[in-house]
Amino acid sequence: MPADLNQNGDVFGGWVMAQVDVAGAIPAMRRARGRVATVSVNSFLFKQPVSVGDIVSLYAEIERVGRTSITVKVEVYAERNYSNPIIVKVTEAELTYVAIDASGNKRELPPENLPEME
Repeated sequence: MPADLNQNGDVFGGWVMAQVDVAGAIPAMRRARGRVATVSVNSFLFKQPVSVGDIVSLYAEIERVGRTSITVKVEVYAERNYSNPIIVKVTEAELTYVAIDASGNKRELPPENLPEME
């Protein structure tokens, strides 16, 4: 949307950062089997701008699991140029999330292999 663009017509980095945080939280919530909170942005690298018309895809993968925390790597790719499509990596980041309970307090992660629900 126009409100998401900077003066050069590229998407604001803050918009990209918000999408990365959402994408990273998904595998963290699955592993935590519940709520998580972002506690750290360990690294964030903007390699190329995201432009109007780009189709943006985000891929998130768990890198490390601690007692209460989960570190996730997120890669962002843009498909551009409809007449001769190319895909480029535009951003990569690593974020750490902590599992929290309903009151927002830190909690331990459940065992990785819980019995399947029937």
